Amino acid sequence: IINVTKQQYPACEASICSKRSRRKYKHEIVPGLFLGPYSAALKSKLPILEGHGITHIVCVRQDIEANFIKPNFPHTLRYLVLDIADNPVENIIRFFPSTKEFIDGCFATEGKVLVHGNAGISRSAALVIAYLMETFGMKYREAFSHVQERRFCINPNVGFVHQLQEYEAIYLAKLTIKMMSPMQMGRSFSLQAGSLKRSLEEDEDFGAMQVTAAQNG
Repeated sequence: IINVTKQQYPACEASICSKRSRRKYKHEIVPGLFLGPYSAALKSKLPILEGHGITHIVCVRQDIEANFIKPNFPHTLRYLVLDIADNPVENIIRFFPSTKEFIDGCFATEGKVLVHGNAGISRSAALVIAYLMETFGMKYREAFSHVQERRFCINPNVGFVHQLQEYEAIYLAKLTIKMMSPMQMGRSFSLQAGSLKRSLEEDEDFGAMQVTAAQNG
């Protein structure tokens, strides 16, 4: 059995979001990772974004929202634009790897990133929760609570919640594989191969017994 050790996430210096805070503001979830609505990334907000050191933006929108939710600073900031509908049947898990890669790339260059949708409540919140889960080895409930403490208004739709809960098993399996040594991986493969060989040999023996019985009959 391989124990997956939880990585401790850093403390955030930003003040915790209270219920009196307005939804139009962005909030720092962990140092360098902000979550908020599109209004936090409007053209008039560039000085504020630069003041917070934000260099990257994950822009979440559906195709029908493209006319009013769009990258406003393509020549100044780096963008990842994701076409995601806030719909319970939308497969949001498929966007988790590219989002994590983008955010990790941002941090690798000592940048800061804002993740926003339209309201910063469902789609963008689900992406941030998934990032915390995989990066810090957190379960869904723990990651949700951490994000909600900093942005109280988050509310991923029920379909996203189910997918995030399913994602626990997916990322934990990935972490387990990463932690297995080559010797353990080889031993596991050898055991599986040996089991398959025995199974095939047993099938051949059983088939030979059937032929002998038929001849004797």
